[in-house]
Amino acid sequence: MIELDEAQRFVFDSIRPLPPASCAIEDVNGCVVADAVTAKEAVPGFINSSMDGFALSAKDTLSGNVDLRVVATIHAGDVAPRRLEPGQAMRIMTGAPLPAGADCVLMIEEAVTEGDVVTVSRSVERGEFVRQIGDDIDVGQVLFEPGDELSAPGIGVLAGQGFTSVLVHPRPRVGVLSTGNEVVGGSDDLQPGQIRDLNRPLLLALLEQSGVTPIDLGIVRDTRIAISDALRHGVDTCDAVISTGGVSVGDVDFVKTVIGDLGGGDARWMQVAIKPAKPFAFGVVGATHTPIFGLPGNPVSTRVSFELFVRPALRRLAGHRVVERLTLDAVLDRPIDRPSDGKLHLVHVDARLRDDGCVHVEGSTRRGSHLLNAIVKANAIALVPVGAATGIGDTVRVIVIDPDSLVAT
Repeated sequence: MIELDEAQRFVFDSIRPLPPASCAIEDVNGCVVADAVTAKEAVPGFINSSMDGFALSAKDTLSGNVDLRVVATIHAGDVAPRRLEPGQAMRIMTGAPLPAGADCVLMIEEAVTEGDVVTVSRSVERGEFVRQIGDDIDVGQVLFEPGDELSAPGIGVLAGQGFTSVLVHPRPRVGVLSTGNEVVGGSDDLQPGQIRDLNRPLLLALLEQSGVTPIDLGIVRDTRIAISDALRHGVDTCDAVISTGGVSVGDVDFVKTVIGDLGGGDARWMQVAIKPAKPFAFGVVGATHTPIFGLPGNPVSTRVSFELFVRPALRRLAGHRVVERLTLDAVLDRPIDRPSDGKLHLVHVDARLRDDGCVHVEGSTRRGSHLLNAIVKANAIALVPVGAATGIGDTVRVIVIDPDSLVAT
């Protein structure tokens, strides 16, 4: 067996980010910028009001308690019909351009009006409730550096600059293949010895949650030729391929062999010192260095392998700087059993943030690589190494797989 960090280094060191491509901004949420993006326009592009109120000259209010004649109204999208003269005010709406001659805004809540006269009861400061040109963005300002991940506000910034596309590392297209003579899809009655395909729907959903594009490659029978053809098709049509089953030591576990054939010296079959998910195969294929992940067939093992190897590798493929999930120390409220078998145990747990500012593990799930239903409500995976203290009050490292639920009541 090999240690987890050695297996992860072999995988991650083999991954190269996808070549940059120009993508429409409506398609780049979560993508990584491949080239610096600089501002073409100042934001705001003109001096405007940040409040509904009255545009004034501050000099007119120095004495306080002054009456000014209201000579116009300026709505957002309009411009003032003329210059503001001493002793005058203009009604102005949020976002409307400040008229020439004005340098401040009295907000509507402070104004007392009668007919076309507004009474200002205090001295208003120059620049009060006024947005200056470039308050947010200056022309030529670097908005995004290579490696920055685009979020919803970032996409809003791009749209505000008039960008319709941006150069990013594209979202990987990832194919998912299930293997096994016993594995069937659909809702037909099961025949003796058959099982329903859990892994493919599981992985397709995990990929979608991870911000990549999942591609369903179907189910293939346990023959070396069929598996080879299916994986070759995946390599030809996808940026990465994941298969499940066929990586242990059974008579028809051909996936690990085929990955070795396709990847040559860039492939490896491993027995990793973890539980679950010990068997694992990985290789990169062809001039494109397309990664193929061979995951174990039991569904809990599939999920664990995805979290440890696949998701971080795919984030690296997509150009992300941060590839790992949030990992932190948590306090055990219940003990976790830890067999002395020389492996790192990965235990699905229920974790919560408490009033003491610490994350607590409130319970762990039933353990078994086939017990998928047992982990449905788990929001973290505890990493329990050899010799770890696992009693009440001890701390354990956890991978947070559902951060939002940490604060759920």
